[in-house]
Amino acid sequence: MPIHNFSEMISRIGAGKKRTVAVAAAHDVQTLEAVLRANEEGRLDYMLTGHREEIFAIGRELGHEIPEDRVVLAEAEQECAFEAVRLIREGRADFLLKGYLQTGTLLKAVLNKETGISLGQPMSHTALLEIPKYHKILGVTDGGMIPAPDLEMKKAILRNALEMFRGLGYEKPVVCVACASEVVSPKIQETVDAAALKEAALAGEFGKCIVEGPISLDLSVNKASAEHKHYDSPAAGEADILLVPNITAGNMFVKGLLEFAGAKMAGLVVGAKCPIALNSRSATDEEKYAALMAAAGMIPEE
Repeated sequence: MPIHNFSEMISRIGAGKKRTVAVAAAHDVQTLEAVLRANEEGRLDYMLTGHREEIFAIGRELGHEIPEDRVVLAEAEQECAFEAVRLIREGRADFLLKGYLQTGTLLKAVLNKETGISLGQPMSHTALLEIPKYHKILGVTDGGMIPAPDLEMKKAILRNALEMFRGLGYEKPVVCVACASEVVSPKIQETVDAAALKEAALAGEFGKCIVEGPISLDLSVNKASAEHKHYDSPAAGEADILLVPNITAGNMFVKGLLEFAGAKMAGLVVGAKCPIALNSRSATDEEKYAALMAAAGMIPEE
């Protein structure tokens, strides 16, 4: 069954084994508000890296006394990222949350060959979006990490997004490989790639899912438009995952929805040893909370 909004997503995750999040650069009001809320609700434990006294002060402002043994002192951004990743590597936390630091700094620590948590495979970003005019959560990938993916990289991006949605309880995610039109043209490489991805899915390469492409954005999310254009596909108007042709398309599409359409976003990076909840530093505590819950939901029960 599809997830219709963030509230439903959070309720579906339920109260299984409590997970521990490692927060890189936790000296941030919105970040701590999300983490402490999840902890107060009994959903998560936490380990925090960053400016100790600032973290304690923000905690008190939010009505919480943060235990000293939950905070690892780290001053520079690089140190915050390194210490958070170390907590994962040592088994003291289950997944990562980006706090008040640059995305590149955190990912550099994740990818470090000696001290990181890379699996040696592509990592990619999926934006989970709650959009007022769409009837369920929409995942958009990759608008955050991989600039111009070729076909093999798109396959890796798709596998990561499918892993995320299966972790959230989807049995057969619907993927639309977005292009400017539904016609395969050798002059437009993304249409060729889209057709190849659909063929690979039909051959069973991605497991249980529906992959449609090439398909335009309107047909992916609007069944009436598909009917009007006589476009017959089980994916029409039902996209769970929108695979975009490049980072520019994804980034601009997602930010347009956030700025002009009242959408809310929970961002996750998949492909490392653990999921990474990764929103913009300007994200609200509600969006960071949703990202936390989505990442926690991906951790399998032992």
